[in-house]
Amino acid sequence: MQRSARLIAAALLLCLAPSARLLADDKPKSDDKADSKPADKPAATEVTTTGSVDVGGQHILYNAIAGTITVGGSDAQDAQLGYDGKPIPGSQLAMEAPKEPKDEPPTARMSYFAYFKKDAKPEERPVTFFYNGGPGSSTVWLHMGSLGPKHVVTDTDQHLPAAPYKLTDNPESLLDVSDLVFIDMPGTGFGRLLGKDSEKAFWGIDEDANAFARFIQRFITKYSRWNSPKFIFGESYGTTRSSVLVDILENNKSFDINGVILLSQIFNFTTDVDAPASANPGVDLAYVLALPTYAATGWYHKKLTNQPAALEPFLKEVEDFAMGPYMHALALGTDITDSERQSVAEKLRDYTGIPVALWIKANLRLSGGQFEKNLQDADNLTTGRLDTRFSGPSLNNLSEGADYDPQSSAISSAYVSLFNDYVRKDLKYGEGQTFLPQALFGSAPWDFKHNGNPILVNVANDLAEAMKTNPRLRVMVNGGYYDLATPFFAAQYEEKHLPIPQSLAKNIEYDWYESGHMVYVRDSSLKQLHDRVAAFITKTQSEK
Repeated sequence: MQRSARLIAAALLLCLAPSARLLADDKPKSDDKADSKPADKPAATEVTTTGSVDVGGQHILYNAIAGTITVGGSDAQDAQLGYDGKPIPGSQLAMEAPKEPKDEPPTARMSYFAYFKKDAKPEERPVTFFYNGGPGSSTVWLHMGSLGPKHVVTDTDQHLPAAPYKLTDNPESLLDVSDLVFIDMPGTGFGRLLGKDSEKAFWGIDEDANAFARFIQRFITKYSRWNSPKFIFGESYGTTRSSVLVDILENNKSFDINGVILLSQIFNFTTDVDAPASANPGVDLAYVLALPTYAATGWYHKKLTNQPAALEPFLKEVEDFAMGPYMHALALGTDITDSERQSVAEKLRDYTGIPVALWIKANLRLSGGQFEKNLQDADNLTTGRLDTRFSGPSLNNLSEGADYDPQSSAISSAYVSLFNDYVRKDLKYGEGQTFLPQALFGSAPWDFKHNGNPILVNVANDLAEAMKTNPRLRVMVNGGYYDLATPFFAAQYEEKHLPIPQSLAKNIEYDWYESGHMVYVRDSSLKQLHDRVAAFITKTQSEK
């Protein structure tokens, strides 16, 4: 998961917020030109090794497969490609092949890492496809931190010591109930973009989701998994992808998915708590939906005047205030009275630990970056964004908002370092290759148009359509109380406002954790995540 505290990027958040920070798993993009690609030889198509892991009393033997699958830039082109990514002999694509490779139609060689339990019947064994977000991130974060067979040890809210880091067998691996496939988005991992205008063909909301749909089709054909129960698991922008992807699979590919697992969800980009402050004034819902996370953060850092004993009852009280008096006060705009402004500011102080004077100065509206900068400003500390339990020294004591994300800085090196070591030593893959944790966007920006709409980024309709056309589709929403990149209350709001019949609301379950955006960095939350996801998969399979 690549991540950073903020991103100057055209088109992000409705193309409205030039100072908006990336969603969740985002690091600064390279300034290299889009065509500055690593000059290494193509990665091997497939390498298989074996391993074992103990989960819940089970000793699980598995085959680990590292490889790449090439997909076309369109369905018509993809249908004419072989597994090697070359045009099928005799196809129109082969007959019209240009002389120069640079003039060939765009393709994406996508890297993946699959774990199959040995001696399991495919039709009885679920397969779950994982991917991170960004957009522009590889899936190293979910692969090495969440439910795979290995786990990077990060159970702390402090910056980790430098190498050597610790990689362990994962007692919370999901291999007890499902085979696992971790997919790197086009242009990341060991994959590469090839051909003419390949960035344009794959780097966009719709282009990306279609590439993943083609990858999944090719993967299940290659490994004979058409009759296996299938689940998709996306984190952060990966949840945006999941909403579009499941609709493509269900309604364009006649391909039912058993369940959609969402972690740190964002569908509607207007609810990003940094967008209204910088470029979209009047969209006050973002502040309302972020308030419970502000409150959880103030509680964690003991900044509240009257510290509640337990977090969750306190958050319920804050949610009621957010959707009631706070929303009403913001909706009044300039009609708010001085007395109501003062009363609401005092409540906000009690719930967050931010002084009344600052709330009034901010007109009751603090962006995420402003909150992160000011909560612990007296101690010259900046609060984390991906996980607000983390803190770090402020880079600029006079800045208005946070200049970096202490959580991202605290753990990123451990993930990238251990993956590069593990993939070569254990999986015997990637020798002589450059692994790209994030895409080299350079001058090729992400296309945030969805279904041709250049203004609004909201993919809620896609999931709703999939749920209506497949009323058996189950959805699981997971989020961390300390996630300020994609606040849990915003995810809940989005799901409860899907344009679906009320009868389908029972198909959605909600699970919250005392952790941040990457809920799995905390060991107790990782165990909860495993147990709840395993139960979701098992229950979904048993429903007839």
